[in-house]
Amino acid sequence: MTRVVKIGGRVQGDPLVAAALCLAWNNSQKSLCVVHGGGDEVSSMQRALGSEATFVGGRRVTSQSDLELLRMVLSGLVNKRLVNSLVAAGIPAVGLSGEDDALISAELIDAASLGFAGRPTAINAQLLRTLMDAGYMPVISPVGYNAVSGQGGALNVNGDDAAAGIAVALNAEELILIADVEGVRGAQGDVVPALSIESSRELIASGVAAGGMAAKLESAHLALLAGVDRVRICDLAGLADSERGTFITQSQGVVS
Repeated sequence: MTRVVKIGGRVQGDPLVAAALCLAWNNSQKSLCVVHGGGDEVSSMQRALGSEATFVGGRRVTSQSDLELLRMVLSGLVNKRLVNSLVAAGIPAVGLSGEDDALISAELIDAASLGFAGRPTAINAQLLRTLMDAGYMPVISPVGYNAVSGQGGALNVNGDDAAAGIAVALNAEELILIADVEGVRGAQGDVVPALSIESSRELIASGVAAGGMAAKLESAHLALLAGVDRVRICDLAGLADSERGTFITQSQGVVS
């Protein structure tokens, strides 16, 4: 069973991350791919350098100079720290960037409003399958390869978008988006066990689901519509409990 897990930046500070991923790795019969975030650390570094992070619809506005910062923080510090902890836990983890062999090819979303933020256009699934077939767990920084510039370069790809694209390319049975909350909260503040694409769009439109959660829901929609069987938004405990969190479905009904 191939599973793709996106670990949000805040969740990575939990000391149980490596153990939780180790359990998920074994439960997936060692067919697991991890994508990580790290936005808070990027924002912290921006502030240290005298600028402030700006977001539109949960996606980071990215200047040309921000790209080097993203490479340094996400593909360097965050990726290698997570890989190191997984190797220490006994997992044969291999750190990658979306730039490696154009693992995540991307194009600009809207240069006027988001700058050098990109959306995935192609995933090098062969690279991931080669690693996974050899028994390795890919751990991916979502800094994408600019496939349309004609000169290469990087683009900032939202981690949830990257995970959705990878799940589609690998024909994954499940995409799990790990956040620092148990699931998607409804208008009354309680966790909703299941949401259709239509009802989750209503949550976004009403502002109940905003910022990063809205971006997660949009990524979930992309994955479902492209053929991923099962998408779930949950906290770290959801890696051990397959029914925890919020299931996003194409239509209202019972989650299989």
